[in-house]
Amino acid sequence: ADDKYNSGLFDFEKDTITPKLKIDNKVIKSVIDELYYPLCRYEFSVMPVEVLGNAYEQFLGKVIRITPARSVKIEEKPEVRKAGGVYYTPQDIVEYIVKNTVGKLIDGKTPAEIEKIKIVDPACGSGSFLVGAFEHLLDYHINWYHKNLSAAQINKGDKFTPLGTLTTHEKKRILLSNIFGVDLDANAVEVTKLSLLLKCLEGETEASIKQQMTLFHERVLPDLDNNIKSGNSLIDTDFYDEFDLGYERKIKPFSWKKGFPDVFKQGGFDVVIGNPPYVRQELINNLQKEYFSKKYKVYNGLADLYTFFFEKGIEILNENGRLGIIVANKWMRANYGGALRIWLKHQNLKIIIDFGDLQIFKGATTYPCIIICDKEKPSQFIEVTNIKTLNFENLEQYTLINKANIPQTSLKDEGWNISSDESKSILTKLKLTGKPLDKYVKGKVYRGVVTGLNEAFVIDEFKKNELIKKSPQSIKYIKPYLRGRDIFRYGLKNSNLYLLYIPWDFNPKEHKTIIEHLYFFKTELSNRPEVKEGRFPWYSLSRYASDYVKEFDKNKIVYQVMQVKPCFAFDTKGYYCNNSIWFFPEGSKYLVGVLNSKLGWFMISNYCTKIQNGFQLIYKYLENLSIKDAISKKDQLLQNEIIKHVDLLIKLNEDIKNEKLQTRIDQIKQRIDHSEEKINQLVYELYELTEDEIKLIEDGSK
Repeated sequence: ADDKYNSGLFDFEKDTITPKLKIDNKVIKSVIDELYYPLCRYEFSVMPVEVLGNAYEQFLGKVIRITPARSVKIEEKPEVRKAGGVYYTPQDIVEYIVKNTVGKLIDGKTPAEIEKIKIVDPACGSGSFLVGAFEHLLDYHINWYHKNLSAAQINKGDKFTPLGTLTTHEKKRILLSNIFGVDLDANAVEVTKLSLLLKCLEGETEASIKQQMTLFHERVLPDLDNNIKSGNSLIDTDFYDEFDLGYERKIKPFSWKKGFPDVFKQGGFDVVIGNPPYVRQELINNLQKEYFSKKYKVYNGLADLYTFFFEKGIEILNENGRLGIIVANKWMRANYGGALRIWLKHQNLKIIIDFGDLQIFKGATTYPCIIICDKEKPSQFIEVTNIKTLNFENLEQYTLINKANIPQTSLKDEGWNISSDESKSILTKLKLTGKPLDKYVKGKVYRGVVTGLNEAFVIDEFKKNELIKKSPQSIKYIKPYLRGRDIFRYGLKNSNLYLLYIPWDFNPKEHKTIIEHLYFFKTELSNRPEVKEGRFPWYSLSRYASDYVKEFDKNKIVYQVMQVKPCFAFDTKGYYCNNSIWFFPEGSKYLVGVLNSKLGWFMISNYCTKIQNGFQLIYKYLENLSIKDAISKKDQLLQNEIIKHVDLLIKLNEDIKNEKLQTRIDQIKQRIDHSEEKINQLVYELYELTEDEIKLIEDGSK
């Protein structure tokens, strides 16, 4: 096999294990039999490399562990388990990134010019991106030869087989000249090599292989040891300068310049592509974090690992190189992405495709985006596409229809908004029309209480009555309680739950009944960090909102931090809330109407962080919503009308909770829909929106 194929697959100088194995022929025969018909269900000779890559990707996410009882367990690696599994990049995503990086670079070039182009995936996994790039190069060469060579040259046999495919000699030349990869996992490196070699052999027959061996007097496959290497793409060998030896085996520092000396003689790689690993910051050890903090401008202690691949990818490019990667999109607005956003604004961003909360990796919650940029000075405009649906045949086609250009200067350091030009113009108009929400509520926004142990501090009606019966003065510390799930648009659900509001200055001697109840949970309560550190006594709440506790008792607007649709309500009963709820004590019923309207949701969806099916209303972004004051008499009349409908909706939502008759429920629902639509129209009129602007907002809310 080694004489025939080469490639390192059967190299016993590297493989020191196999020659020492003693396996009976019957075992070998049974393994081989099970790979072929009729014992095997699969026909491997016609199976695309991408399918095998998918299977290998799952294999790479596993680790074999021997238990103390000496049994073998196959488990997901910790970083894979935290990320929710291994997810193979969909083929259309690979093709899009390859076409807009490799494709753009080779367009119009000759095979001799293309031979100098170097393409790398710095976290190659099973090699899906490198296989995609290799396939794109093969297709380009076939088309170029047919267009530019004569029939005699084509029939010569050094470029094409009799079947019309490129010869293995030509495929080897392209593979060795153009394709490179690195991965921390040595198994991934071997899988990538195998994937590329299988692509090299695709379409070959025994006859065509014999012909190539006779024609070129060389073995069929190339040795990829100099192209695909194992090491830590993000940590160079300067790691040894500052850190003790002993960790390098696990961290595996890798020098790009020493690993690929010929590439860096010509200035670096021309293309960096890939899907960097989704490793959450808590799985990055402190040694690596210390290194990253010194070496990377994009460093933030809470940033996921993929953020560093942006900077490393640009660093290893030559001055005309291009980067194309798919990563999670949270860095665009999250605090930890601030340094990355500032750094990226100094690169030449070409394309941003945001999938929002659409899940392109089956079974994973990832919120992905595609970023393509050049290593040049910043451009004026970026081509952006906000993907609204996955119901399309071709990503390239979808972006052509739905893309928009935005100025790179419009990207703000505090968070990126990549809405279309039309959306941006509406947002600009809204800013000029009203004032920021933060000014409207006079900066007064608060979050609910963090108990530290809900089982201890949140009680039901029965326990409340029991405590008051034993000790009537306990009522002072028992507050009506709301959870996020108890809030809906224009209404509150009575949870029949109560909060034991126990501040740090609570006197346990005066309220023995409450202390007796809490004593059942003393062990768990005492293990809280704030108690262990001696900051609070064991019986107090973890974070009890002492600075603004009186605000809970007032009329206020309450809202869920995580929303899949507008969810703001007006509280007149002095509810205390959990920490999934924030509230405005300065809020009015008019403000409730605006926030629950379609225009309110339009602003939320443009300013706030996307989550699955909705948005996370982090106040840093929510505070930018534009709220219009009553400047004219007409404004005041419109606001009064909005308040009238909000009052009606609050009443209708109370009525429907107590109604049993279905026909009456349907009738109330009709009235609710009518009043909500009236508020939408009144808000549009108040903000003086045009028909086209209203249509854009309405279309986006469907």
